[in-house]
Amino acid sequence: VQLQASGGGLVQTGGSLRLSCAASGRTVSTYGMAWFRQAPGKEREFVASISWTGTGTVYADFVKGRFTISRDNAKNTVFLQMNNLKPEDTAVYYCAKARSEYTLPKGSPGTMDYWGKGTLVTVSS
Repeated sequence: VQLQASGGGLVQTGGSLRLSCAASGRTVSTYGMAWFRQAPGKEREFVASISWTGTGTVYADFVKGRFTISRDNAKNTVFLQMNNLKPEDTAVYYCAKARSEYTLPKGSPGTMDYWGKGTLVTVSS
C-alpha cells in the first residue's frame, strides 16, 4: 500500500485547509485510517482516526470541534478538514493505515502499519 498525503500549505490563523490521503496498491476500505502530525522538535502525535465504514471517529482533544476526518472508500481516500487553524497546528501531517482490518484506531502509532510521507501545514500568526 502506498499512501500519498496532499493539501498542506501556508494559511493564516483562523483559516482552513483540507488534507487528502490517497491510497494505491490495494484497497483500504476494510481498514481504519488515521492522521498524525509532527511539529518541529516534537514527537509525532495522534490527530484523528476513522473506522473502515466511516461511522466511527476519534479525535485528539486539541482538535475537537475544529477538525473533521472523513473517507470515500470508492476513491480509496481519507480526508482531514481543518478549520480555525492555529499556529500550534503547524506540523507535518501524516496519514496511516491500521494494521488490522475492521478496527477503529485509537491513536497508538504501533497499531498502524503503512504511513504516507506527510504534507506540511504552516499556520502563520
